Amino acid sequence: MNMAQNAQLQKQLKTRHVTMITIGGVIGAGIFVGSGAVIHSTGPAAVISYLIAGILAMFVARMLGELATANPHASSFSEHVRLALGNWGGFTVGWLYWYFWVIAVAAEAVGAAGILHYWFPSIPVWAMSLGLLILMTLTNIFSVKSFGEVEFWFASIKVTAIILFLILGMAYILGVWPDKMLSFENLTTHGGFAPHGIASIFQGIVPVMFAVIGTEIVTITAAESVNPKEAIAKAIKSVIWRIMLFYVGSIFIIVCVLPWNHAGIIGSPYVSVINFLGIPGADQIMNFVVLTALLSCLNSGLYISSRMLFGLANKGDAPRMFVSLNRNGAPVKAILFGTVFGYLAIIAAYYSPELVFKFLINSSGTVVLFVYLLVAIAQLRMRARLEKEQSELQVRMWAYPYLTYFTILSILAILVLMATNSEMVSQLIMSLVSLVIVLIMYGIRRSRYSEVKPTISNEVLEKNRELDL
Repeated sequence: MNMAQNAQLQKQLKTRHVTMITIGGVIGAGIFVGSGAVIHSTGPAAVISYLIAGILAMFVARMLGELATANPHASSFSEHVRLALGNWGGFTVGWLYWYFWVIAVAAEAVGAAGILHYWFPSIPVWAMSLGLLILMTLTNIFSVKSFGEVEFWFASIKVTAIILFLILGMAYILGVWPDKMLSFENLTTHGGFAPHGIASIFQGIVPVMFAVIGTEIVTITAAESVNPKEAIAKAIKSVIWRIMLFYVGSIFIIVCVLPWNHAGIIGSPYVSVINFLGIPGADQIMNFVVLTALLSCLNSGLYISSRMLFGLANKGDAPRMFVSLNRNGAPVKAILFGTVFGYLAIIAAYYSPELVFKFLINSSGTVVLFVYLLVAIAQLRMRARLEKEQSELQVRMWAYPYLTYFTILSILAILVLMATNSEMVSQLIMSLVSLVIVLIMYGIRRSRYSEVKPTISNEVLEKNRELDL
């Protein structure tokens, strides 16, 4: 097969895969573990922090849904930004997002190995980290269908666990639990709803934003979906209830059942709640769920990073060898290139955890906010253009352009909050270093670009018409 033939991803993801991948995409390990730190530093008002961050993530997902359903054949959402802002936008978003996920892959492998070490203490953590990365790499290399099937079941476990948690928690709060009466007293006792002040609510938004990353995954699966426009539209329209139920709902349960300053909150709030309710084997159950969440993020990270690199290579922003596919339609070289960085980061986690690995984590932490900012600006510029070129948009951003402007200003405000927070400013600075490096890379690459402004080609429009039919 020649390169041109190889550059066509196969459509093997069914609507059920895309839907469950999207639902599970918002349930990362961060919600099971990281939420404790937010509750501890914010109090019961952490519910508001999660609500605001969830709304912002929902707006970004809606914008991407609008762009993706208008151009569903694109290999990654960096192409939507390229159409709106030019080559620099597509280049910057693609490489920043790729960088975020290849580092996230290593972090998830290390975290998952730590849980397995609890059950198998005789096996070194570094060996299990590498083993998990190899296992998920093989899943992705085999075919996109195998990735979709594995992710479907990972997501199903996470969703089931959260739903059961919500049911048990609501039963306790509403007084359906044995020897328990209706009570919401933990929301206002122990120092009040916001014991650390109103400012803590807005500072809590910053770490929560990183926890809700994943709502945009559905737009990346479009190029390999059997019915991309239908799958994307369905998944994007369900983002509201997913964020409200899984994030805001579960945090509300935690702060109602336990005092915000409970000793177990900071470590693992979900385990603490289940223990408090007297559920046998709570530690083992939640360890298994968190392990599933970590493996799911690891699996998705390999998929996302490889498709981003594939899209970049298709536009000449990465070596052309990364567009080659195997017989099952998987971009093997793009997957393996991402795992190389994963292996190096895992090695750094054990040989230089406080220098190299810490720098990698911090330098990638904020880049998603830069990506979201560029996506919002791209949607702002593309809306009028899309309405002229297409008769009807299947997904529309609400209250355009006002909510788009609100999202842009909110992301900028979060970056300002990080700059004024002594614990987060180093992460912002290191992530800005990553942004500068990518922009320098673009400057080197720029001389090879055509001066023709990117447009939605007639071929693209024809494909979209066929999908509409």
